[in-house]
Amino acid sequence: MPPQPKVALVTGASSGIGAATARRLARDPGLELILVARRGELLAELAASLPCPATWIAVDLTSADAPEQVRAHVEQHHDRLDLLVNNAGAGWRGSFAETGWENVHRHMELNFDAVVRLTEALLPLLRRSAPSAIVNVASTAGRVSRAKSGAYSASKFALIGWTDALSLEEKAHGVHVGMVMPGFIPTEGFPQAELRQKAATRLILSSPEKVAEAIHEVGPGGKAERYVPRPYALAAILRILAPRLVRRVLGGGSAATLTPAAAERRD
Repeated sequence: MPPQPKVALVTGASSGIGAATARRLARDPGLELILVARRGELLAELAASLPCPATWIAVDLTSADAPEQVRAHVEQHHDRLDLLVNNAGAGWRGSFAETGWENVHRHMELNFDAVVRLTEALLPLLRRSAPSAIVNVASTAGRVSRAKSGAYSASKFALIGWTDALSLEEKAHGVHVGMVMPGFIPTEGFPQAELRQKAATRLILSSPEKVAEAIHEVGPGGKAERYVPRPYALAAILRILAPRLVRRVLGGGSAATLTPAAAERRD
């Protein structure tokens, strides 16, 4: 009998990194995809364009019943899950004095709580389908924080810490857990307009396609983590070895362009 197709689920799949990841995974033979985001019309268009079987479900992952909706869809259409890519996320710029706890809360609700809740709902399927994998898309902001992005960084710091622990817990069950930490990636939700305006800062930008390749390396490829671009790992190392220097650099006036404005949530 032919081998059973493997199934991958990508959240935030309607545009940007999520859509690029779906296209990258679709190139793998014998794979079926599940696309998850809020905008069903974009998911339908993407599913129709892929060279592999794909289903989709339009849902807001912060809603109370979202995890159960997604799990029911997986069980109805596929009955297994080999790869979960937790990519959906957003950011809203502002200092703590300006935006307060409410801004921290909405970051945590989407960037951390929604990931944890969905993973909890799908973990039994991932264990049953083992060897399988989870890839959590965090951020270099989860290693090095910047002014006016503290709420976003807090959610990504939490995601990174939880991912590290989950990887140790699930190894015995055949579920590989890794993460990808993108730097500045122009997308619909994070247009990076300020950085694209200057030749010098354009050099530090990467692309959704490169992040998608890193997700493939961490998920099916089995790597523990990847920075995109790779040299961004140096910032995380300097944060540990020379924290005072990092604070001095990020506290300078020119560092303001490294905290670009984000668009409203579009997943």
